[in-house]
Amino acid sequence: MDFEPGDKVELLDDELSGRVEKVNGDEVQIKTDEGFIMTFPKNELVKISDEIEDLSQEQIDLDEILKEKSVPKKPKSRPLRTKDKQQPPMEVDLHVNQLIKSSKGMSNHEILNLQLDTARHKLEFAIRKRIQRIVFIHGVGEGVLKMELEYLLGRYANVKFYDADYQKYGLGATEVYIFQNA
Repeated sequence: MDFEPGDKVELLDDELSGRVEKVNGDEVQIKTDEGFIMTFPKNELVKISDEIEDLSQEQIDLDEILKEKSVPKKPKSRPLRTKDKQQPPMEVDLHVNQLIKSSKGMSNHEILNLQLDTARHKLEFAIRKRIQRIVFIHGVGEGVLKMELEYLLGRYANVKFYDADYQKYGLGATEVYIFQNA
């Protein structure tokens, strides 16, 4: 790959990025985002688009995003019968290390999409197999996965979701109850 001064680059096996300062044969000198000058072989670098950086610099209006994703309130549902409460729920751990062997080289966006696709597939499976309760273990973190999971669940008319048992899962799990048609 040919690099030219000014190109935005990232190191393949590390979270290091910067701009090309000069190219000398098979070596590329970059100025990192932190301001350090470093030299790497060409085959350890990859050129990235400036458009990605421009997107991260844009001002994001969180209230606007939340308003876009808000789901209208559902009518109150019937209380859970004792029989339903006693059935153990299906558990799905959405931590990335439980889904794939290695997330090396994956962006946060790709990881989030993998987790949401897994949740959607497991929910569809539970609906098909008439499993009434499912617990998605998402962890606490910054709450991005939990918020996206709630948005996904809000699109299903036949489900109700709430925080899972605190004593068993802490704050990092959401329990879903699936209303089955007779």
